[in-house]
This record gives sequence, structure tokens and C-alpha cells, in this order.
Amino acid sequence: MAKVAWRLGRCWCSSPPQVIGFPVVQLHMSRTAMGIGQKDFENAMNQVKLLKKDPGNEVKLKLYALYKQETARQNYVDLVSSLSPPSESSSQVEPGAYRKPPGYETLVVTSEDGITKIMLNRPTKKNAISSQMYQEIMLALKAASKDDSAITVLTGNGDYYSSGNDLSNFTDIPSGGVEEKAKNSALFLRDFVGCFIDFPKPLIAVVNGPAVGISVTLLGLFDAVYASDRATFHTPFSHLGQSPEGCSSYTFPKIMGSAKATEMLIFGKKLTAGEACAQGLVTEVFPDSTLQKEVWTRLKTYAKLPPNAMRVSKEIIRNTEKEKLHAVNAEECRVIQGRWLSDECMNAVMNFLSKKAKL
Repeated sequence: MAKVAWRLGRCWCSSPPQVIGFPVVQLHMSRTAMGIGQKDFENAMNQVKLLKKDPGNEVKLKLYALYKQETARQNYVDLVSSLSPPSESSSQVEPGAYRKPPGYETLVVTSEDGITKIMLNRPTKKNAISSQMYQEIMLALKAASKDDSAITVLTGNGDYYSSGNDLSNFTDIPSGGVEEKAKNSALFLRDFVGCFIDFPKPLIAVVNGPAVGISVTLLGLFDAVYASDRATFHTPFSHLGQSPEGCSSYTFPKIMGSAKATEMLIFGKKLTAGEACAQGLVTEVFPDSTLQKEVWTRLKTYAKLPPNAMRVSKEIIRNTEKEKLHAVNAEECRVIQGRWLSDECMNAVMNFLSKKAKL
């Protein structure tokens, strides 16, 4: 990842938008790849389970990357076959650089009535946060920190608030290998979370549906969280061999107590909206049928308050712990970098994919 040198509002991010993010691997389909059937693909997945020798983390990540792309079934079959008997088939994989076009592709950003609204807009993917969406959220926060709005709101389009991190973000391996990938991803995550820590205006989450992973852990950095009664809150880190992020290792025990935080962050307990509200993670719960009307009416009233007074008040409230939050963020990213390189994490991801394939 490029040296930190680009400032988003009051937070540092890792590079300008045209080069930030994870390398994109473009898989070009050959005639052979187009002809691969579901049976061959399933046989290859089953063959992985029968391997007597662990192929190693880098190969596991490649398998995962190929699995995630329906057009790459031949590549998946070829890679599995190369781990056992020799295979005659092969296909080309060529790296390609990501070029971000102007505007937002994964967000809808609007500003009116004193409110900047950042809406996650991948409804068909349950608003899973892709590497591009991470980038665009950072850009949107930078713009919102400088515009004339009084408050900023993050919400989701469709049935989900967000299903969390798009796991395909971590499957494109750079020339430096898995270690470089983990290091770059951890630096990027640190900068992303830092943007929420440093955001100067009141930041509100309107959780319109289920929330998973980082979309939940970040809520401890928001100033208010309003949720639909159909929302749920799930942080399945241990299930995937990973560890908490978003400063949740600090904010969650502070908000709900260490025992309740442990249930969520270590044991992966899923909370209903009512439970999350009772434990202090959510400010208020609304019936799903009236969420939009009630919440936005309230937010428009808040947006009429003197904006500078709200900024100063937030600064007073947050400044006492801002240094602590940045330290926690850095430590969480250091730890999760190690988790991404662990056999436990790789095996958990492969098991998750195997179960998903049977659905």
C-alpha cells in the first residue's frame, strides 16, 4: 500500500482514490473455462477436503478468490487438480489495475435540509462492503466534513443495513504474497476506522435492517443509532477465525459491560434491535413501517440546531478519548493482520465457503 499521504477531512487515508484499495484480478474466460460444469466444480471442492497435505495459506486464498467468481470455475478446478494428480488444463489469469470513475458507484449521497445522507447502495449484495465501497465511504465522509450540512447520516438501501465486509476483498493476492496483502489490508482498515473516529459533525446511523461485522462494530463510534425493529446485530468474528475491529474491543465493553460485549465479540451472539437498545448500542428502535418517517422527521429537527454549537459539543465529548480510540484502532489492526495470516482463519473461511456451496 502506498505511503500515507492523503488527508480525508481530519483523517489520513492511504492513497488518492485512483490507487487506493486492493488489487483487482481480472479472470479472462477461455472456451474451456466456459465449458466447465457444476459437477466438475463440486468434485473439485470435494477433492479439497480429501487433500492429505495442507496446501498452505497462499493457495487457500487463491482457491477462495476463484470460488468467489463464477466465471473462474476452470481456474478453480485446475488449481485443485494441481495439488493432487497433474492436470493438462490451464488458463490465464492477468492482473489489472483498478480505475475509479468519477462519482459514487456503491453509494447514494445526497444533501438537503441540513443533512448529508450516505446510503450504502449494493442492495443485491446485502450492502456488503467491497473495497470500492470502503473507498467511497471515506471520500463521502471527507466531503461531508466540509459541506454546509449540520449532521451526517449513514444508512442502507434495501432489506439490509449491511452484511459486513465483502470477503472477496481479501482474495486478490499482490506480487508480495499473502503477507503483503495482510499488511496492506490492515493499514487500509486502520485509516478507514480513523475517519469515523475523527469525523467532526454529529454522525447518525439509521439501521434499516440486519447489520453484520464491521457495520456493527463501527456503531460505537456514532453519536446516535436509530434502528428498525427488524434489524439484528451480529459480529461472528470467532466463527471466521478473526478478531474485533472498529474500536469495538474498547467501545462495546464501555457501552454494554464486559460480559455482554464478550457474548457479542467473542461468542458471536446475535442481538435483536430491542436487545441492542437495552444494552445501549442502539439509541432507539422504531417499527419498520414507520422508521423512515419518524426518524427523518426527528433528524430534520436536529439539523436546524446551530451547527457550530453541535460541532463544539461533540468535540468536548469525544476529545477526552480520541487518542485512546486511535490507539485501540491501531492495536486491533495489528492483531487482525496476524489473524488473516493464521491457518485457523484460512480454514474457517474455507469451511464457511463449503457450507455456503451446499445451500
